Order: sequence, then structure tokens, then C-alpha cells
Amino acid sequence: MNLNEKSSSKKAQKAQKAISFQQYEKELYDLKQMLEVSKSLCSVLEYNTLVESILYVCLAQMHVLGAGMFVLKSFDSDVFALDSNYNGLTPDDDINYTIPANHPIICFFNEKNLAFTIDELRSEMKDADIPEQITSLEPTLIAPLKHKNHINGILLLGERIDLGDGIDFSEYDRQQVLSIAALSSIAINNATLVEMTTTDMMTHLKLKHYFYNVLAEKLDFSILNEMPISVMMLDVDFFKKFNDTYGHSCGDFVLKKVAQTIFEGIRDQDMAGRYGGEEFVVMLYNTDSKAAALVAERIRKTIENETLVYEGNKMHLTISIGVSEYNPEKRPLSAKNLVDLADQALYVSKNNGRNRVTVANEEMLNSLQKESEAS
Repeated sequence: MNLNEKSSSKKAQKAQKAISFQQYEKELYDLKQMLEVSKSLCSVLEYNTLVESILYVCLAQMHVLGAGMFVLKSFDSDVFALDSNYNGLTPDDDINYTIPANHPIICFFNEKNLAFTIDELRSEMKDADIPEQITSLEPTLIAPLKHKNHINGILLLGERIDLGDGIDFSEYDRQQVLSIAALSSIAINNATLVEMTTTDMMTHLKLKHYFYNVLAEKLDFSILNEMPISVMMLDVDFFKKFNDTYGHSCGDFVLKKVAQTIFEGIRDQDMAGRYGGEEFVVMLYNTDSKAAALVAERIRKTIENETLVYEGNKMHLTISIGVSEYNPEKRPLSAKNLVDLADQALYVSKNNGRNRVTVANEEMLNSLQKESEAS
């Protein structure tokens, strides 16, 4: 080997070492990032916040313009839904973005824990149709959210940003996506376990103790950010007659219907809970009493105008509602005080003929204050 060949060989070796070192640095950096992602996701137990965090992680780590997830609608659901679990994707208004848990694509991902493009998925699944709920979103990569051989959902990545090294996902990129998906699936599983222990199994609304804990946290946040929070107490009018006339199963049916109407009448950032018996409680985030009264009235009218059918029997029901507001600029209230104030307003609604909304006033607040001081 002549001197020129030796020199070229040394340069090539040096260049190769530089590339290897750069690759090593990148992998080390990515490992550190994954550790931070893991710590971040596993510290979030509130389901909606967790989903939002996962989407932002995907956007930042994989350099894509959009991301979305099909996840179970609830812990006992058999349907995976997109709902509002997307960022940067454009759903078609004419498509119902739900996928049954027994769909072939769910079964496929149960067997193969890999990331695929649409074309690769078509080739692998052969005769099985890929649902339009996925193809219409035009994902560049699709990966399962898998934990202990169980599918918690499907992750979709949108258009990739061109950073100068091509827009196709390398094998290394795909492994990174699978790592994010695995961490996300563990976090989703943890959040689901928390949801199961904090949710009333019949109505699927939050349990009373959990509601109080979250409300107390939101009140602290309200003070720091000077934003109002309102609480609604709702009670089914003459509930006993449904149990006495048609049996307790009918009473359960009524409670489920009312709970569903309440849940559909509020936003994701709000929270509804079952207070006990036929009473429900709702926290309306960043909402003053005037806006809360409008929400309450809309829910009241919806229930009043609906005809329920139980075992062939047509029924009508009404609810009474009390509303209270926490204003950080005025008198401070604890979570319990705020709920008690809404309960006082509910009591007024009941005494004034039921099927109405009452907003707590200054007189009720003063009365509550005297009771607190006396006790």
C-alpha cells in the first residue's frame, strides 16, 4: 500500500469514527430524552392531560406536524375512538372516528408490535381492509400503543418536517416511535387504573372524594390565575317515585340517563361527579355564575324535554339545580364551602317548586359564613 492509499485509508477511518461518535452522541441524547419523557408521562394521572402530553411529545420528538391517538372511550369500552385526541390532523366531518375492539387492525397490532406506513400495512394485512378512520387522516406512520400484550390504542403520526436528512422514517426512527408508544401505553394504563378507582361504575361520573380533591386543586390554581370557578349541585325531582313505581332497576336507568346528559352538557376541562343517591355535582372551570347558570339551564331543559322509555313505559323527569361561584377577588371559600353554597341554592330551587335553577346570592353566602363560624 502506497502513501496515498494509507493516507486515504486513515482519513476514511477517521471519518467513520467521527460518524460513529456522532451516532453515539445522538443515541445517548435520545436515551436521556426518553428518560425525561417517561418521567413526565408517568407523573400525569389525569386522562385528558395525559393524552395532550403524549401528542406534544410525538410532535417534538419525531418532528411531525400532526399526531393523534385512537384510545378506548372508557375503561370498560369495546370501542377505540379518536374524539379530541389529535393535534395537527384534519378529521373528515362525515366520518365517525371509532374502531371496534374486534376490528382486524386491532388483532393485527396485537400480534405485531411494529410501526408501519399505510402502504406497508396494506401489504402486511393483505385482504383485510384498513379502516377509513385511519386512512382519511393520511398518517405517515402508524404504531400500536401496547402494554403487556394488550392494545391500549393506536398512534398516528402526521406529515414529517424535512430537517435536511429526508422525511422517511429510518429503522432507528421507528424504534424511537415504538419506545414513545410503549411509554405512552404504560402511562395510559396507569391513568386507566386511577380512573377505575375514582369513578362511579354505574354513572361513569367521578366519585365524591375525588371530586373534592380535584376541586381543591383547581381553587388554588384559580387564586394564582385570578379566574372564577363555578359549582352546580343537581338533584332528580321526585326520584323515589321511579323506584316505587317501576323498581330500583328503573331508578338506576334514570340516574344513568341524567348522568349522560350532564356529561354531554359540559366541556372536557369541567368535571362531573355523583355526589350520592340522586344528587350530582359539577365543577365548571374558568366559568362565572352567569355562564354557569346558562349551562345549568341548558341541562335542565334537555332533561325536561326528553321522553325516557323503560320496559315500554314512557317517563318524564325534571331536575333542580343550585349554582355557586368561587371568585378569588372576593371572599375565599374552601372546596366544601363552595359545594355547600351550591347545595343551599339547590335547596331554594326545591322549595320554590323544583325544576328550576337558582344561583347562590350574597345572603346565602353570609348564612354559610355564620354557620362555619358557629361550628
